[in-house]
Amino acid sequence: MRASEIMTRNVITVAPSATLSEAIGKMVQNRVSGLPVTDLEGRLLGMLTEGDLLRRAELHTEKQRSQWQQFLLGPSRTAAEYVKARSRVVADVMTTDVVSVSEDTEVAEVVALMESRNIRRVPVRRAEVLVGIISRADLIRVVGEALGVATATAGSDDDIRQRLFEELRRQRWFGAQSVAIAVKDGVVTFDGVLFEEPARAALLVAARNIPGVKSVEDHMTLAEPVPFVG
Repeated sequence: MRASEIMTRNVITVAPSATLSEAIGKMVQNRVSGLPVTDLEGRLLGMLTEGDLLRRAELHTEKQRSQWQQFLLGPSRTAAEYVKARSRVVADVMTTDVVSVSEDTEVAEVVALMESRNIRRVPVRRAEVLVGIISRADLIRVVGEALGVATATAGSDDDIRQRLFEELRRQRWFGAQSVAIAVKDGVVTFDGVLFEEPARAALLVAARNIPGVKSVEDHMTLAEPVPFVG
């Protein structure tokens, strides 16, 4: 699955010359926690998010530096913090180091970026122009749609068994178990021996996710480790 398949295309943006009051009004009105900042040609310049508004003079939360810290940081750093905390123009407050992806980027890579950078949304660009955005809400929507399709699609007992085996054959943890699987009237039954307890939960989840499964019965036994005698 690629970014273009799940991204939101009608993106609410703000200009770098806009006031913070205008930007915050858009965020509140549209119930979003971040806005891409674009120029007149639609090129992505930065992002204004809730995180950019946490250290503000209006909240009395701007960073307080001792004289020693100010000396170590230097005038450029402390002046930049002053602007970030007090400016009323989007361009001065926005984050310019923005992670973005192309339309062809795999969704797995987008999720990895969100996790590694601890961000909630990723802009999607075509060259330098913003064409969409992927938020965590978009990912949740796709998961919900997939669950809805899986729930609505049913199959025969043979179909269920075949799909379950196809799923399990792709899992490395399954090969270490000694389990028999039966399906009758949509009920999946597991019998046999498990050599690792976490495999039990994984087997039950795999079965319940197969379309058409009504219930799962667990008759598996965990093998006790044999003590080594030297």
